[in-house]
Amino acid sequence: MFLIINILSKIMDNIFDYSLKNLEDYLVKINEKKYIAQQIFKWIYQKKVVNFNKMSNLSLNLRQHFSENFNIELLKIKEKQSTKDTIKYLFELEDGNFIESVIMKHNYGISICISSQIGCNMGCKFCESGRLKKIRNLKTYEIVSQILTIENDLNENDNKNIYKISSVVVMGIGEPFDNYDNVLNFVKIINNKYGLNIGARHITISTSGIIKGIERYSKEQLQINLAVSLHAPNDEIRNKIMPINKAYNIKNLIDSIKNYIKVTNRKVGLEYVLLKNINDSRQCAEELVKLIKGMNVYVNLIEYNKTNNIDFESSSKQTMLEFYNILKKNNIDVTIRRKFGDNIDGACGQLRSKNIKNNF
Repeated sequence: MFLIINILSKIMDNIFDYSLKNLEDYLVKINEKKYIAQQIFKWIYQKKVVNFNKMSNLSLNLRQHFSENFNIELLKIKEKQSTKDTIKYLFELEDGNFIESVIMKHNYGISICISSQIGCNMGCKFCESGRLKKIRNLKTYEIVSQILTIENDLNENDNKNIYKISSVVVMGIGEPFDNYDNVLNFVKIINNKYGLNIGARHITISTSGIIKGIERYSKEQLQINLAVSLHAPNDEIRNKIMPINKAYNIKNLIDSIKNYIKVTNRKVGLEYVLLKNINDSRQCAEELVKLIKGMNVYVNLIEYNKTNNIDFESSSKQTMLEFYNILKKNNIDVTIRRKFGDNIDGACGQLRSKNIKNNF
């Protein structure tokens, strides 16, 4: 019994779980000045120092206190795959589970696609993540650490350049609004000027269409972008490829998006992955126009990243262009997302799924 209590007593909070406000409150609780939270944030997120003993403007006693009471370790990189403009990371967590992140190099900077859960319960038929059900939510520190670990890895392996993530999409494994509190805490940490200082308009949260989450998010008064994975213009198709549509159908989803736009006065992104002979017809494009015409939205057409475990095929370049042109001619703001990671395990959840399969 004593051994169990002793082990539990050594379990420490992770410093990356703490927003600036949380850290200020903690410092006041231990009779320290709350401005020290800003100093700690600067050491961690701006100077990239992940050792309390090296934080020279903290008192010796405070350095010792944080070393004894807080974990400040980064994630363990299990595997990574890379091409010229894409690197996919597989991380092993403390409990032996795996998550993944992808960075994409653009001419304007580096973007990262972040995971928010271990597995996913949304069950989208075309998505590798949905094949492996949700094990648990990621804690805030496990989301924050994806960025810090990758920045650290990039800079350790290239002495000539300084790498900094410039934009973030919470669009990896998991449904962000199914882990709402931890994802919002993560956003506040990376957006904070003493933290990673990533601009609000360079952060996007993507949901498969959890209406309660959209409604709650509309009241946050944040400038963080919202994207919704639509992927179909009608209930018949969306029911087949996205089971969540049976709980939140397209009419109700569109109504919630309209309400979000009304409350926030912000533009919403609509993600639409084009699947051969499923949702890529001229009729689908015309239905989509009718569904969203007049709304303050933009459509992001996505070329499907095929995986070995799922039978869907990517639409042809010609079909994608025809779909794009129908939307464009009807004054819909639309882009075709540049494809990344097609020659590695780039699809969401693919590297994790492959690793799990190889180990069992």
